Amino acid sequence: MRNKIVLAFSGGLDTSFAVLYLKEKGYDVITLTVDTGGLSKKKIKEIRTRSKQLGAKKHCFVDAKKEIFNEIISYLIKTNGLYQGIYPNMCADRYTIAKHLVKTAKKENTKVVSHGCTGAGNDQIRIDITCNCLNPKLEIIAPIRELGITRPEEIKYLKEKGFRVSKETKRYTINENIFGRTISGSEIDKNKEPSKEAWVLTKETKQKPQYFKIEFNQGIPVALNGKKMHGANILKKLNKEAGAHGYGRGLYIEDETIGIKGIQAFEAPGLLLLIKAHKALERLTLTWNQLSTKQFLDNTWANMAYRGLLHDPVIEDIQAFLNKNQKRVTGKVKIKLHQKTAFLTEVHSPNSLIREDIAKYAQQASWTGKEAQAFIKIYSLQQKIAASRKKEKKQ
Repeated sequence: MRNKIVLAFSGGLDTSFAVLYLKEKGYDVITLTVDTGGLSKKKIKEIRTRSKQLGAKKHCFVDAKKEIFNEIISYLIKTNGLYQGIYPNMCADRYTIAKHLVKTAKKENTKVVSHGCTGAGNDQIRIDITCNCLNPKLEIIAPIRELGITRPEEIKYLKEKGFRVSKETKRYTINENIFGRTISGSEIDKNKEPSKEAWVLTKETKQKPQYFKIEFNQGIPVALNGKKMHGANILKKLNKEAGAHGYGRGLYIEDETIGIKGIQAFEAPGLLLLIKAHKALERLTLTWNQLSTKQFLDNTWANMAYRGLLHDPVIEDIQAFLNKNQKRVTGKVKIKLHQKTAFLTEVHSPNSLIREDIAKYAQQASWTGKEAQAFIKIYSLQQKIAASRKKEKKQ
């Protein structure tokens, strides 16, 4: 009796190779496609057909768009979770894919799972650690990593077996999900400017300014331009609408988990716009101490999410803090999009810490000038003593 194996399957080069390789190793391959937001109905159908053509015994599909928003992206927004201050952790969908690998393996009564990661990237870490945390008894087989095979070798192997390979696969490695798109390979790997062909979401097709009003409830986006909708749908719409202004692309050099540096291009117009709006609302509703304390935890969450550690117990602790901290981050933010820029025009909240009855910046206050003078005298006392000590030494 042949062993069953569940393969995380995108229908691309690496996972197509993996199906044939695993079959040759004696496995009945069950392909699993988890839609985390980057698949059209046409693409989903193509992936199912590809699985059948390659000879998989069964194909499973999971729509996880709202799930990934609720479980991961909501906290990414609450933390303003940019890895190294630049990258919006678009790789975090691997946690959701791995979770469903474990679930499907249990359903199919097998303890063997597989994925198409290489040995040089970060995705292998996110998937393997998640599987190990959720079911330590699972065996993980990663053919591309174990063989050390190159992409040209994979293409040759598939062609010899009678399977075609798309031209796009040859040029770029593209990952598309609800976050947006990441692009690597070709001239990007050579540290050169990406060609126009690389950009899809951020093609500038709108010339006139456009305003977006985003409403948040306790740190989570709940409405766009007055229309209530799930955060996943807001993100999808903003990817299209904000991207049409050329907003939301980046090219960055990252410190990867495995100790090397890599170059990657990305497009995340919706997510970057939501983070920009969320930051503005936080500044209006949270105290300086709340913001400065939160900043350390924000960076910790972003770093751990990037480095495969989203199942570490401290993540639950941080998220518990965030749930409390964000209770007052409720309100509306208006942003103007035009010519690749996003400009904040209005920020309103019932929890605003701006109180004109107490003080109006640089104009009027509920305290006297003498009280302000006394505050400055006491506030600067240690600095004044230290300065005088310096002067005494010089004399």
